[in-house]
Amino acid sequence: MKNLFLYALLAATVSLTGCKEDNRLEPTSNLSGKVVYNGQPVGVRSNGVQLELWQHGYQLFTKIQVQVAQDGSFAASLFDGNYKLVRLRGNGPWVDNTDSIDVAVRGNTVIDVPVQPYFILKNETFSKGEGKLNARFSLDQIAPNRDLERVNLYIGTTSIIDQNNNVQNVQLLASAIEDPAQLISLSANLPANLSNRSYVYARIGVKTVGAGEMLFGNVQKIELK
Repeated sequence: MKNLFLYALLAATVSLTGCKEDNRLEPTSNLSGKVVYNGQPVGVRSNGVQLELWQHGYQLFTKIQVQVAQDGSFAASLFDGNYKLVRLRGNGPWVDNTDSIDVAVRGNTVIDVPVQPYFILKNETFSKGEGKLNARFSLDQIAPNRDLERVNLYIGTTSIIDQNNNVQNVQLLASAIEDPAQLISLSANLPANLSNRSYVYARIGVKTVGAGEMLFGNVQKIELK
């Protein structure tokens, strides 16, 4: 009889635990936005830059990591509440700013996160030549306390393209650039496996001395035929 009682108690405990798991609420609100400079999104590498969210009112809580997409956008499913959004030190092609941003999430909430890039890209143009892909652009230095290290032209077969996702790239060191504010030209030879394609994707990357992440321009689809 005693064993029977213990089995019944164990079964009831398991049943209650299962009910708690089944009844656990999932977040129904959404926080989305973009990392911006002067209202314009800042391009980064895919899965490279993160933001952090911390919720008010909890003594014991864990951070919520929010991944920034390559076009500067981000999104997270959350419970309604008040949060602090934090830009991580050394985790972006911009000046460190660890001031938190108060965010009140109620349903679908949209917020832009301002940053100050070391450089921004301007006047980007792309063209195809005989077995080559050419890019021209200029740079505007926003933060004077960091120097340019290099610029890159990346070519890929998908729209996700950066220093880790490409099939061809060329670089130009800062020492070979007389004035970044003037037009800079880069040309990359197209390998045989690319020259037979109908199109490729291209993107400019900018590396600042001492910055852990590169700044990127928009992904461009280049028709080859």
